[in-house]
Amino acid sequence: MTVLFTHPSSLDHATPEGHPERAARIEAIFKALAPFDTLNRRDAPEVTDAALLRVHPQRHIDAITAASPASGLAQLDADTWMSPGSLRAARHAAGGAIAAVDEVLSNGGNAFVAMRPPGHHAEKTTPMGFCLFGNVAAAAKHALDMHGLARVAIVDFDVHHGNGTQDLLWDEERVLFISSHQMPLWPGTGDVDERGAHGNILNVPLPPESGGAQMREAYESKVFPALEAYRPDLLILSTGFDAHKDDPLANLNWATADFVWLTQALCDIAARHCAGRIVSILEGGYDLNALAEAVAAHVNVLIEKEKR
Repeated sequence: MTVLFTHPSSLDHATPEGHPERAARIEAIFKALAPFDTLNRRDAPEVTDAALLRVHPQRHIDAITAASPASGLAQLDADTWMSPGSLRAARHAAGGAIAAVDEVLSNGGNAFVAMRPPGHHAEKTTPMGFCLFGNVAAAAKHALDMHGLARVAIVDFDVHHGNGTQDLLWDEERVLFISSHQMPLWPGTGDVDERGAHGNILNVPLPPESGGAQMREAYESKVFPALEAYRPDLLILSTGFDAHKDDPLANLNWATADFVWLTQALCDIAARHCAGRIVSILEGGYDLNALAEAVAAHVNVLIEKEKR
């Protein structure tokens, strides 16, 4: 069955009043997934330093640890904050991503990691965009180095470019990183000419105010053929839901049905090439109702695909 990795520490990562990346996001997801009685629910473990060192240097881990406040809030940049519970939450978020890889590669099936803070903006030595550690990149490197996989594909459909994942895996020829995202939009990276050191990166910019039809055409013409040609041993998803039409931080107009279509299509590709093995890791999504609805729809597809 589909495995859900969560941990209460996600609720202890506090941000300032009015900040979009808030504990209420996880509360909304927990509520939306509560009726799913077939989910195999697991605690996300804390990441080891050895796992983080596959994508970050020791000085980054030390800097994040040193920035953790004993009380109150510490501001790392214009958007990124830490509270006394943030470091533990971030370590469980990265650990959950890695544990999901272990679960799927050991036992088959798929997994969803519902943790915060997100990770796809964290660069090698720079926390940014609400992110402290590169959760998805660490999970991919773990799959390669600890499980001996030859090819891991990552599809990031958060509305913002996964600049951190791109930075962490720029030189990793065993990973195909694909990001669809609104452009122009923060952080300003993700142009089509950013290809990686080995041609291992595919960026698919989407124009503001475009919707599901444009997304589907881009995936059918660019993303799906790239995945089919690559034949991954494992598919990891950076699963952001902020491309939803109701999200306040961007201007794409996807409906929940578009996330369903995309999840189904990615599951079908995984079924053809990697025995259906998918690890889906939460990134953005800031309208609580849209987030809850889209997460529930996404996880429902994972469950239904796992039953087959």
